Amino acid sequence: MLCVKNGMIHDGIHPEAFRGDILVENGKIRAIGENLEAGEGTEIVDAEGLHVYPGFVEAHGHIGLDGYGIGYEGMDYNEMNDIVTPHLRGIDGVKPMDAAFPHAAAAGVTCVCVGPGSANVLGGTFTTIKTVGKRVEDMVVRDGVAMKCAFGENPKRVYREKKDSSRMTTAALLREMLFKAREYMEKKEAAGEDVSKKPAFDMKLEALIPVVKGEIPLKAHAHATEDIFTALRIAREFGLKITLEHVTEGHLIVEELAKEKVPLAVGPTLTSASKFELRNKSWTTPGLLAAAGCQVSIITDSPVIPQEYLPLCAGLAVQAGMDPFAALQAITINPARHAGIADRVGSLEIGKDADIVITDGCPFEVSTKVKHVLIDGKEIGLV
Repeated sequence: MLCVKNGMIHDGIHPEAFRGDILVENGKIRAIGENLEAGEGTEIVDAEGLHVYPGFVEAHGHIGLDGYGIGYEGMDYNEMNDIVTPHLRGIDGVKPMDAAFPHAAAAGVTCVCVGPGSANVLGGTFTTIKTVGKRVEDMVVRDGVAMKCAFGENPKRVYREKKDSSRMTTAALLREMLFKAREYMEKKEAAGEDVSKKPAFDMKLEALIPVVKGEIPLKAHAHATEDIFTALRIAREFGLKITLEHVTEGHLIVEELAKEKVPLAVGPTLTSASKFELRNKSWTTPGLLAAAGCQVSIITDSPVIPQEYLPLCAGLAVQAGMDPFAALQAITINPARHAGIADRVGSLEIGKDADIVITDGCPFEVSTKVKHVLIDGKEIGLV
């Protein structure tokens, strides 16, 4: 058992912080309140004069699928031999021993949603993992949380000479796979237990069944306004769940996105405009969308921005006008909701995982130091 004592608690749910204690047992938050009784043998973490936050959560990145300091040979987040790969699973590419993980954990980023990149129209499934561990299965919070798809310039660039040189082709390829997956699913269901009537096994279509059934969302890479609307249009055509990733031009269509009420993962913004669809990027985007009532997560898209700079990205959004509490939620509870794991992480509430970050100031400020990080109730060493 462990008790965090006398900290200023920012729970990620209520705007106002309060002074109190957090009692942890078996990796979970058992109690939150003032002057909690800690039994004999309880480990005490003295948070007097410090600030206590939920572990920070990344809604969209590729940490562990890239290779820190390895270069191209270490990159496992894009399959570039096939434009449609829904059967790939991000969990199979994660390198738990990658040096990027301890850097992330030491900065208070305790949970990440990671998976394939955006070279392909369909890339495969994302997984959510903690940022400590030696074996990926032991790090998983929930696997198969979303199916990556991509619009815009990336599929066109990678497959221009092979398969795809226009946005129309990208949309058509996605529709084709969704039609085939729906038909495949219907044939399987109609066959029932009669094996002789079942369609021939197709691993790609099999992987898309949870998408077609609405069990997991399409995780749609879309920077430009036209790509955002195409993603939404296709999701509506097929009755699918969808989350929008990057949303670089979201500030140009705030009213439209507010009406759609889909989760938005905004970023990475701490980069140059390296391609045409990034020309309108702005730090004002997450704040404007959040103020309009959208569910906004701020993302690094690691390693595009190193994972440890997630709190800094929230701070830069605040500097550009975002409400500070909205910014905190954009790196805690909102990404947890975005990834479908808010029952486990993203806020300091009884019954949730004891992922806790203790700092000597606001985590958005570069001068602030992280003093303690707990993941599943265990204090980790800070690199």
